[in-house]
Amino acid sequence: MKSTVETVEPTRAKLTVEVDYDELKPHMDAAYKDIAGQVEIPGFRKGKVPPRIIDQRFGRGAVIEQVVNESLPGYYGDALQENELRPMAQPQIDVVEVPATEGEPGGVLKFTAEVDVVPAFELPSLEDITVEVEATEVSDEAIQEELDQLRGRFATLKTLERPAEDGDYLSLDLSVDVNGKNIDSLSDVSYELGSGTMLDGMDEALRGKSAGDEVVFVAPIKGGEYAGEDGDVTAKVLSVKERELPEVDEDFVQMVSEFDTIEELTEDLKKQVATRTKSDQALAARNALLEKLIAETEILLPEAPVAAEVDERVDENTTDEERKELREKIEGEIRQQIFLDTLAAKQEVKIAQQELIDFMLHTSQTFGIDPNQLFSDQNQIQGMMGELARTKALVSVLRNTKVVDTNGEEVDISEFTRDPAEDVEVVTDPEGE
Repeated sequence: MKSTVETVEPTRAKLTVEVDYDELKPHMDAAYKDIAGQVEIPGFRKGKVPPRIIDQRFGRGAVIEQVVNESLPGYYGDALQENELRPMAQPQIDVVEVPATEGEPGGVLKFTAEVDVVPAFELPSLEDITVEVEATEVSDEAIQEELDQLRGRFATLKTLERPAEDGDYLSLDLSVDVNGKNIDSLSDVSYELGSGTMLDGMDEALRGKSAGDEVVFVAPIKGGEYAGEDGDVTAKVLSVKERELPEVDEDFVQMVSEFDTIEELTEDLKKQVATRTKSDQALAARNALLEKLIAETEILLPEAPVAAEVDERVDENTTDEERKELREKIEGEIRQQIFLDTLAAKQEVKIAQQELIDFMLHTSQTFGIDPNQLFSDQNQIQGMMGELARTKALVSVLRNTKVVDTNGEEVDISEFTRDPAEDVEVVTDPEGE
């Protein structure tokens, strides 16, 4: 196979691929064998029809058509690799020449493929980088908030006789009508007033109401058959309750933790807050580094794949302003992936077998996906290898980046950027071949 590439635009390339008959011969033989196994011709056993008889009965053009359809995607992929092109969309294929359909077998398969590609660009310097993050401290307020969250997990609800306030828990019967027709009803629903997690206008309608009160308000329907229409919502307050937190004493400490005293629990909560704070700084440093690197890099994007992605995410209700904001978001996402893929390739990032397994298990737990579904899908495995490679590439740069806080103090995030063990098996082929 011979291939050449022409730059049509900075983000679009045209491949010309030529495959001679000798290279196509195995594909031709396979096509003849496949056709021979499907046809019945008097005087020949099924599967034993000679190529010349197939040419006479069906024409060699039918065989060549099958060969082109089956082999062209492979040759296109080989040409992309040979010319180090990364496609961003489906190609426009034009078959220019095919082997002889009559007479002596021979000739060539020649086709062109125009495709939007990742443009060439220079990575910025990865040396002597400094990024800034917010200064933090483990305050008494943060420790108290952590303790209150722990108390909240063991809180009880106490029935009140007063009107409802934000933070109270209401038991409600709800009914929704659209144009006089009931479309939904719920009984004894628990709702935290002021949380804004259920229906628009619900907090305003229920604030100040007491057990036994009934209110009617209008709220837009957000899903289902009546999405976008206004619904008349009737809410009856069955009870108003407030959350009571347990007292912090040694009995509480021993019930909720491995510790015996309040002081021990408080010290442990302090360590948890410090760890989370440092983790937040590490994440902020990662994001600041990526933003800085991409800002210093010019990455042109082809219009077609960006527009296609925008069209995929909008509907008839999307405003021009929302569409503009979405386009900017998509362009940022694409540039980020292109940048990180290029960075990973330059650094020749390797993925250890255990790293990949751990990452896939973590992903399955996070999104509630059956692990077997991920491990049995080669496309999923390849996608996760790519995501892991991008993450490792950026972390490797972050490892050598100076991080300072807004007070000018250097921040040590080494525990979040440590290099994984090197003496583990490296994945080179997810299929194990």
